[in-house]
Amino acid sequence: MDHHDDQTHFVKRVVLPSGKTIEVVYFKETDAEQAARTHPPAEPNQDLHVCIECSSELAYPVSWEEAGPENWSVLLHCPNCEVYREGVFSQTTVEAFDEQLDRGGDALERAYTRLMRSNMEEELARLAGALNANAILPEDF
Repeated sequence: MDHHDDQTHFVKRVVLPSGKTIEVVYFKETDAEQAARTHPPAEPNQDLHVCIECSSELAYPVSWEEAGPENWSVLLHCPNCEVYREGVFSQTTVEAFDEQLDRGGDALERAYTRLMRSNMEEELARLAGALNANAILPEDF
């Protein structure tokens, strides 16, 4: 195999089972090509919580991992249309997505607290009504 670090290509001779000899030319990748192959470029900035199929704002991350020094590979799922989507996104896009997920988590927590309070008020009103009507006996416990 002929190979020199300063050349842009090298040749390797291969003997085929038939006995024929062929020369295969390998071209050396540039640093930019190698970086692009090992670290795919990020997609344009976008709202990751919005489904690209149905525009639902409920898309969430299933998994994520680093895809280079500044990008993330993220698998997204939309519970509305069941679409899965994987892409490479910039740190800025992922941070904005993380903030949106935090806002969504906070909204869920507030709704859960309101629902629990409402349910508890209804249960206490029924208990008070039963106590006032003498409908609760010691045997009930």
